[in-house]
Amino acid sequence: MKRVPFFDNPVLRGQLPTWRARLVLILLFGGFAVLAGRALFLQGLSTEFLQQQGERRYERTLTLAATRGKIMDRNGAVLASSVPARAIWAIPEDTKQATPAQLDTLAKLLETPVADLRHRLVDEDKNFVYLKRQVSMDVADKIKQLGMPGVHQQPETRRYYPDGDVMAHVVGFNSVEDQGQEGVELTFNQQLSGRPGSRRVIKDRLGRVIEDVQAVTLPVDGRDLRLSIDTRLQYLVFKALKDSMDKHQAKGATAVVVDVHTGEILALANVPTFDPNKRETFHGSKLRNQAITDTFEPGSIMKPFTAALALDLGRITTKTLFETGNGRFQYQGSTISDVSRNGTLDVAGVLRKSSNIGMTMISEKLESREMWDRFTELGLGQAPQVGFPGAAPGRLRPWDRWRLIEKATMAYGYGLSVSLLQVARAYTVFARNGDMVSLTLVKRDSDPTSVKIYTPKTTEMVRGMLEAAAGPEGTKAAQVQGYRVAGKSGTARKIVDGKYSMQRYRSSYVGFAPVSDPKIVVAVSIDEPTVGGYYGGAIAAPVFSQIVGGSLRLMGVRPDAPFESTIVAGLKEPGR
Repeated sequence: MKRVPFFDNPVLRGQLPTWRARLVLILLFGGFAVLAGRALFLQGLSTEFLQQQGERRYERTLTLAATRGKIMDRNGAVLASSVPARAIWAIPEDTKQATPAQLDTLAKLLETPVADLRHRLVDEDKNFVYLKRQVSMDVADKIKQLGMPGVHQQPETRRYYPDGDVMAHVVGFNSVEDQGQEGVELTFNQQLSGRPGSRRVIKDRLGRVIEDVQAVTLPVDGRDLRLSIDTRLQYLVFKALKDSMDKHQAKGATAVVVDVHTGEILALANVPTFDPNKRETFHGSKLRNQAITDTFEPGSIMKPFTAALALDLGRITTKTLFETGNGRFQYQGSTISDVSRNGTLDVAGVLRKSSNIGMTMISEKLESREMWDRFTELGLGQAPQVGFPGAAPGRLRPWDRWRLIEKATMAYGYGLSVSLLQVARAYTVFARNGDMVSLTLVKRDSDPTSVKIYTPKTTEMVRGMLEAAAGPEGTKAAQVQGYRVAGKSGTARKIVDGKYSMQRYRSSYVGFAPVSDPKIVVAVSIDEPTVGGYYGGAIAAPVFSQIVGGSLRLMGVRPDAPFESTIVAGLKEPGR
């Protein structure tokens, strides 16, 4: 066979049409032109748009938290401050590489059941899961040393309360987002929070910052807050309440100490309580600030206000006599009783013996509207204006709905309800010159406002009567060695299922000292004592005495006793 050279192949000798070659060339150049145009469009004209789309997938706005302001007492002692903490989070898919031992150790460090921890890490589609917020630094360091894959940390702050349960109801607490939820933390949240800053960055999949996008907007730290509370007095009050509650097996106890001249609340404590540093102690009833949110029928601690009104209006004098008989009095179809037979009493005797019958007779000399107007002026039926969350207004029904028997019972403290803070404020009228001072939880830099309630003459008379009520023939347990005190006890049955209970009582005592120049008003209330009696003079008065004596000594107030008794003089009208 004859071989044909390659270049002599018939196929190669054939001529292709010229237009086909040109068409292929044009198509090639057209393709390159399209690619060049697309590249120009993407890299030139659409650069900004595409960058925005890319950044949207990886760009994050970081909030630069402002440092929350401190809460301090009147002397500068820190009651609440922010400390560094860590938020522990995880990428579930990456935690699959962790060993069972690592999971068990992590669960113990986070104080959570292993089953709950595993449940949070089940969804592998998620790339961010919080395991626990506000973890202390020492625990966070142990978690970091654990080296568990997929577990990460980010900085944050947590609130620390040095005084724990003693100050709990005053300072309150914050949420995990560091926002106030109760107490002063909630009331002054905006002032304490400040204003957060911001920073825009690009993060990788693991949350690491790899590039800054926008300049930092600096945060503005929150302002510090100085309260009117005196930590020394607060501890004194808290211990006295706790001891009394344990001794009498009571359901609860609360007390308030008010500066007579400034209206500043120097101490406010409740038991049972909670620890704002430990969220596991946050149980319903323990969170209640009883002095402000709980209301009760005051009983006999209301009697001085009714007596003062009758004296102020000239309906009675210190010499007016009331025949209380053998301690039982039929009135408007009901029986009004005294604890003992008191016979004939003047108004001072009515207060000293705490006679319900005597107060009923005084109420007959007053009109319902007059009593309602005076009680309203004293702040009853209105929430105290201290800016505290949950402050209760109490209950004071409109005067035109009162029956005669209701007017009588209200004269001695039944048929209306008050909070202990309302009563403490109202008693400042007797400690001052007949004017009632406004209250505050923040330390004052200026003079307080006040409203005139009684004349100075009436105030002086009732002050002497209240001193007699706390004297040898009155509530001896309220007396304080070295100081003259004045006050009134109260014992009120509690309403259970719409009826007055014969087993449940609220025992109270409210007064002020020293009488020669009153400095503080102290109000104490013990809820449902079950051991050692239930009368206010036996249960609450000793707590009052302990708080008054300790407070005056801590404040450096000079004793005003022993003294020549002014009890007799206090029962006389001034100038006679």
